[in-house]
Amino acid sequence: MGMDILFVIIGIILLLVGIVGCVLPVLPGQILAWASLLMLQFKSDPAFTAKFIALWALITAGVTILDYIVPLWGTKKLGGSKYGIWGAALGLLLGVFFSPIGLIAGPFAGAFVGEMIAGKDSNTAFKSGLGSFIGFLTGTLLKLVISLVMGYYFFINAF
Repeated sequence: MGMDILFVIIGIILLLVGIVGCVLPVLPGQILAWASLLMLQFKSDPAFTAKFIALWALITAGVTILDYIVPLWGTKKLGGSKYGIWGAALGLLLGVFFSPIGLIAGPFAGAFVGEMIAGKDSNTAFKSGLGSFIGFLTGTLLKLVISLVMGYYFFINAF
């Protein structure tokens, strides 16, 4: 019984840090939220089936991948060329070294600079950067939504 309480407490901490991590790009929020569900599996009476845990692992992996793809897609959707898409990708990679602001501003700046290099006007370059930023916000929202849903499952099964 004492270990069960410890697993629930660790799960609550993981979940709370995970939800914060969905907004702060430095932390892998959705992965930490999933780990909170995993903590309930170590209780003397596991809370979920193996299929449930595997399904949420796949959802978490999918959203993690989408989080990197959506800003690039947003760049393209708002008229970005290959230069803007490559710029957004490079900005995302460089932004990792300047977290958390770099992860937000990097893809925007990269898309903007990429379009300027391609000879586009500043309005088009700005739209491309805006697409990258909208993609970033979309990815953040996706991570937050699935983390909150996992939080719901955690709390209805923790006690």
